[in-house]
Amino acid sequence: MKRFTRKKTILFLFLLVIFLLLDAPITWKTMYPVYYKQEIRTSASQYGVDPYLIMAIIQIESKFDKRTVSKKGAVGLMQVMPATAEWAAKQARFSPMAIEYLDEPDTNISLGTWYISFLYEMFHRNPYAVIAAYNAGPGNVKRWLDNGTWDGRLETISRIPFGETRHYLQRVVYYKKRYEKIYHNEF
Repeated sequence: MKRFTRKKTILFLFLLVIFLLLDAPITWKTMYPVYYKQEIRTSASQYGVDPYLIMAIIQIESKFDKRTVSKKGAVGLMQVMPATAEWAAKQARFSPMAIEYLDEPDTNISLGTWYISFLYEMFHRNPYAVIAAYNAGPGNVKRWLDNGTWDGRLETISRIPFGETRHYLQRVVYYKKRYEKIYHNEF
């Protein structure tokens, strides 16, 4: 009888240690790493965008791989389309050379973050509309909001006509919350 109780106690202690290790900040940071922290901090501060949103978008778009290029031609960490980058560079008065360095993390994050700040203004600071517009394009989201297809709330994302955008919005919100929890004292 004692032996059985001893085995249970050892198993319980082992499971407790595993749980504590899994819930340790180092474990979470290993599971959800963030690269280019300084570039994210700088751009977030410069353009007034939540750094956790930038992290979440980078995670979804490129998994922090700066060499990522989509089938449609979107480039870099934030998967910025060259045409969008060219337009944004002119609007934000970036150097004309910025387009040539779109695959560089600092340029890509800066242009992508500026674009998010532009979307925040366009969609009256509605973060869900901003995220949807980053994926589906602002014209589509504006049309959905104007004609009542979607009201811009997370609770009604099932009304977004594009399945990809619904899924994208859910994933960005999930990762944003994760990054807020894990890195809350670092940004």
